[in-house]
Amino acid sequence: MLRIASVNINGIRATLRRGFAEWRTGRDADVVTLQEVRCTLADLPDDAFGGYHAVYEPGTIPGRNGVAVLTRQPPAAVRTWGAEVLVRGPGERHTSTVPAQTPTLARGISRYAAEGRYVEVDLADAPLTVATLYLPKGGLPAHLQRPGRMREAPDGGAKYQRKMHFLDAFARQLTRARREARARGRELLLTGDLNVAHTHLDVAAWRRSQQAEGFLPEERAWLDDQLSARTLVDVVRRLHPDTPGPYSWWSWLGQSYAKDVGWRIDYHLATPGLARRAVRAEVDREHAGTRLSDHAPVVVDYDV
Repeated sequence: MLRIASVNINGIRATLRRGFAEWRTGRDADVVTLQEVRCTLADLPDDAFGGYHAVYEPGTIPGRNGVAVLTRQPPAAVRTWGAEVLVRGPGERHTSTVPAQTPTLARGISRYAAEGRYVEVDLADAPLTVATLYLPKGGLPAHLQRPGRMREAPDGGAKYQRKMHFLDAFARQLTRARREARARGRELLLTGDLNVAHTHLDVAAWRRSQQAEGFLPEERAWLDDQLSARTLVDVVRRLHPDTPGPYSWWSWLGQSYAKDVGWRIDYHLATPGLARRAVRAEVDREHAGTRLSDHAPVVVDYDV
């Protein structure tokens, strides 16, 4: 059994204070993928990655983004969109980066190469490529922006347009990643925070969220286009086909968490052969009574 966990930790230092190291030890996952590590190499805590082999792509935006993959064995290969990565073994403390392999890049994706949004590894002990992605949150298109009803100042749709550009470029890149994994004799698993909820089962208050970023019709249609029985399968939804959630993100504000008024925006998207081997999917809402982040780990067991 191969246990793979994915979580947006919203800052490695903050989540360590909330019990991330204890959760990591207790969950005993074979692979852990992280989004929003949010830490420069110089500031990484000594126990950031525990007893795992770690590949960390921090990006170049201080205090933002950053993705990592933790594995029990050193990965057989590491790929980014052109960025260098930190590669550490258990107990190592160095902060020097090394070049990663660069796959064939799709049109438009190189714009995001330095942002700490994507890294993939080939596992050494299974015919599987595991990727982690932090997709831009985005914003509302200009015609939906109403001053006084937004927490942020209106931007004329700039963040929305940037997210839509990313989605367009990443769709092409994801197709290439899937085909290249297959050419290497590997399944592909994309994990991470996609900042898109797919259907009404994925948002607790879906009726009033239909004009909210992350649940816009065009965002949901994009995710529709990525999923099929022949390309990528939403593993958690396959194992929980007709029930709301399980949600993986809740606002820190109000009673959203206590009332489970959440969103499911964190995914395992697997090629069909791997998806068929998924036997259990769970969301760890909290550890020892404490939330690790505004997101919760999504943990799937694969019978490989």
